[in-house]
Amino acid sequence: MKVLLVEDDESIAEPLVDGLARYGIVADHVTTGAAALAAAPTDMVLLDAAVRDADGIERLCHSGDTPLIVLTARGERATHGADEYLPKPVSVPDLVARMKSVSRRRRAVPVTTCGPLSIDTRTHEVRVHRIPVSLSPKEYDLLTLLAQDPGAVVSRRHLLESVWGPAFPGPGKTLDFHVASLRRKLGDPGWIENRRGVGFRLAIPA
Repeated sequence: MKVLLVEDDESIAEPLVDGLARYGIVADHVTTGAAALAAAPTDMVLLDAAVRDADGIERLCHSGDTPLIVLTARGERATHGADEYLPKPVSVPDLVARMKSVSRRRRAVPVTTCGPLSIDTRTHEVRVHRIPVSLSPKEYDLLTLLAQDPGAVVSRRHLLESVWGPAFPGPGKTLDFHVASLRRKLGDPGWIENRRGVGFRLAIPA
């Protein structure tokens, strides 16, 4: 695998490049978002959230062309739409595990089904009983995360960190608001079950 590391701190970048090399991963290193956009295509981008001119990389992420993992410290701005977030300081084995997980998800069949619900991750189309459902970006991200393992309970913390980013400063009811909206748009509150004090799971309504 060949990846692009966007990191403006050499003391962080050099150990990461060397550590990834031990796993057979070639990492090209650049220090700015502009340099990243000008670089040759790679299998994945690793972005330090502290890089100031990262907006172009966010657009690349939203286009869906290249998987993106964001390395972020507490208090840093989240990069919306990333495939995965990893808190700093970064453990190379943990980073490699996350990279493999993202690669597996990207190679997965583009259409996920759960009973009459279908999600096309290539076109971002959601249908229930073959009828299109219009979702906001956050509602779509929330649904696709729950649909990765239908029936499994996903913790509130994981949902918030994955959909809104680990540094999200929003109110505690943000997740509940989006779940309620998603239930309404899917046409039945039974689609998303609440496990009080734990999280939510995707289920086929009775």
